[in-house]
Amino acid sequence: MTIKDLKPSSVWNNFYNITRCPRPSKHEEIIREYLLQWGKDHNLETFADKTGNVIIRVPATPGCEDRKGVILQGHMDMVPQKNADIKHDFLKDPIETRIVGDWVKACGTTLGADNGMGLALAMSIAEDPEVKHGPIEILITYDEETGMTGAAALEPGILKGEILINLDSETEGELYVGCAGGLDATAKARYERKEEPQGYECWSLNVLGCQGGHSGMDIILCRANANKVAARLLYALLKETDAKLLDMEGGTLRNAIPRECFCTVYVRDTAKAEAVVSRVASAIRAEYAQTDPDLNIVFEPYKCQEGTACDPDECLYVEESAALRFIEAIIACPDGVERMSASVPGLVETSNNLAMVKIYKGEFSVHTLMRSSVDTAKDALAEKFTSVFELAGIGTSFAGGYSGWAPNPDSEILGIMKKVYLDMFGKEAQVMAIHAGLECGILGGTYPAWDMVSMGPTLLSPHSPDERCYIPSVQKVYDFLKEVLASIK
Repeated sequence: MTIKDLKPSSVWNNFYNITRCPRPSKHEEIIREYLLQWGKDHNLETFADKTGNVIIRVPATPGCEDRKGVILQGHMDMVPQKNADIKHDFLKDPIETRIVGDWVKACGTTLGADNGMGLALAMSIAEDPEVKHGPIEILITYDEETGMTGAAALEPGILKGEILINLDSETEGELYVGCAGGLDATAKARYERKEEPQGYECWSLNVLGCQGGHSGMDIILCRANANKVAARLLYALLKETDAKLLDMEGGTLRNAIPRECFCTVYVRDTAKAEAVVSRVASAIRAEYAQTDPDLNIVFEPYKCQEGTACDPDECLYVEESAALRFIEAIIACPDGVERMSASVPGLVETSNNLAMVKIYKGEFSVHTLMRSSVDTAKDALAEKFTSVFELAGIGTSFAGGYSGWAPNPDSEILGIMKKVYLDMFGKEAQVMAIHAGLECGILGGTYPAWDMVSMGPTLLSPHSPDERCYIPSVQKVYDFLKEVLASIK
């Protein structure tokens, strides 16, 4: 049995076809061409705007021409994450899927249900002759995951609808009416390197097996950040032994909690170094026994790749005082939940994800993603970030800032969706705000009159190789979406 055998068949077949299209952020050429051809094959007005967003217009069903127009919106890109032992080229290879009980997963990579499932839902609505609906426009943006670039580039006047239903939230039965804003933070510096010391051995220090996850949705779960774990181990080695740091690299994306970090050090007293790492690693594993039971810390002699000689340029180590400053700055850098919302119980207000760290060949860099539903709190977190790194003599910069999406208590479409959900399933949908970046905030700035709600099927652990989609939720969301469209006046 494959995902093409699941119900509703049109949704899962559309999703299967999307998994065949490599589509990491900033490399959406293949999926864009597929979507444009799909729209033309279905005799629908289909085009890309001048920046690369895809728009598909679906005429109203007969007798519904005078209903309010609806925009079904999602994004075409996906987060490219894989386990270290998986060979997968996200620029060329399709996503391979498997069914595990009631869940669909990928084979060691991200699944791309974020947001491929949203696209599949919209495409299935467009080709379903039984759905009653007014005029529909499908808006598919690009580069959502690394900057919401497509949403920010959308020009006013292109779309005609009055209601936007975003299909990029991740829990069936929850309707989202607000989200956090974001800000990319970067710290960079250069450093002096020294020749390989005499009498030392080269060792690897690797942090593996962290769960990682979505830096907005999963930040509240207090999972281990591989970069922070590695920094604690390196700090102990630098302070308690005469270890020398060669390099450090962890994390791959700003919006994914880092799962792995790889470091190289010189050690002279290997027995003492092993004892220090063992002690600190034991404490860290105990701290994260519940959230990251597979956390693995490997400290062993460095091994060059078989058949190759070590590059002499990679054998230089970081000048001692710079190494300690860098590691102390990483330890002090804000990470995780900064503050919970005072107005919405259980909602994270402000957070930072220490996403990427690299110390290599004379260059130090840190990249984080800050989120907050309060712009001034986000600004204050940026000041804290700057203060930490400037005290260590490291420069900072910021980019890609965007504001959050404020809830509309008078939303007409929210009222319709709440009533439909109660009538269909005998219970109330939960109305929520989310500590993640939804494109609604940016799109609403360009189209301020839009009435907006976000919804979607249940996904767990997006932005990580554990990403999975709950099969029964897809049928419920599709049936619900069809009834909502039929109920709009």
